[in-house]
Amino acid sequence: MPRAILSDAMTQYRQPLLTQIPAEIVAVRDYERYAQARLDDNAWAYFSGGAADERALQRNIAAFQRYELLPAVLNDLRGGNTSLNLFGRERPYPILLAPVAYQRLAHPDGEAATVLAASAMQATAVVSMQSSCDVQMLAQQAHEPLWFQWYWQADQAASQDLLRRIEAAGFEAIVLTADAPVNGIRNREQRAGFFLPSGVEAVNLRGFVQPSVAPGEPGTSPVFGSGLLHSAATWDALAWLASNTSLPVLVKGVLRPQDAVKAVSLGAQGIIVSNHGGRTLDAITTPLRMLPEITDAVGHNVPVLMDGGIRRGTDILIALALGATAVLVGRPYIFALAAAGAAGVAHVLHILRTELEVAMALCGCATLADIGPDLLLEA
Repeated sequence: MPRAILSDAMTQYRQPLLTQIPAEIVAVRDYERYAQARLDDNAWAYFSGGAADERALQRNIAAFQRYELLPAVLNDLRGGNTSLNLFGRERPYPILLAPVAYQRLAHPDGEAATVLAASAMQATAVVSMQSSCDVQMLAQQAHEPLWFQWYWQADQAASQDLLRRIEAAGFEAIVLTADAPVNGIRNREQRAGFFLPSGVEAVNLRGFVQPSVAPGEPGTSPVFGSGLLHSAATWDALAWLASNTSLPVLVKGVLRPQDAVKAVSLGAQGIIVSNHGGRTLDAITTPLRMLPEITDAVGHNVPVLMDGGIRRGTDILIALALGATAVLVGRPYIFALAAAGAAGVAHVLHILRTELEVAMALCGCATLADIGPDLLLEA
């Protein structure tokens, strides 16, 4: 099938982008085949794949099947809503867009289209430090709060400068990613020979001095001997970040309750329970499994968000019932972005919010405060 280059980002599309949403797209997973039909093998491997045999990727989704809902009936649902207050800002529903790097691989407008859709739907987007669009440009077009994902960098002078730029641009929180000291082994990307094409780069890291990560001599330690871990985030990095910004700092990638408690003690104001979307370690446990223990450990005054495996509004309800303050979604909106741009991303948010409200009404919950573990049975 002929392939047309649509932008300097060099992602080659097998089919044109959708100009209107087909009526048959009624659930967020319906976008997956539309995305796969359009993206080249390189981009599809990057966005769809997980670590190694992709066990974690599959378990993140399957984890929700452990639970059945036990509805309450005849409750008064008048005046119901899904609003919540998060870091001093009222939000209409508990769904955020997770950080995903290099979005111009998915669509010529990349993160700009995602931020446009989030603003239209009154949602918060978390912009990746490896965004392929400039943070100032994204902030200027956003009409809703943006958060910024932070990967620890060895270049402290450049880090300090970027941090000041993020604050000046109006970002409202920093999300320190803690669960990726090295990239996971991603066989799907390896088989596709993944590369970043011309026109796609981490533009906000231009000018950063990157440490050498040259591999060691044959027969020596391939990871520990390579320098890959020399700039990995540590507890000291979290303390530095929390003390060098006035913005709330959340730590993303926490799965142990004791790690969540320590993060809060060092200045973190929120926790994101996540396993990096199953992209780092294929035998890792699921965020949903560890969510109740972490919320119990840090207490209800610390926002605990969950990222990983959300595909339905009922998944969101289950996560909230297990203690999540809000959830993040990643692949669902990226597939929609690849298929239909900003309109697709907005549609995914609309679908998930609608499904959540329907599930709440059918379970007798008028507000998020009504959602608790009494709604759940283990299947």
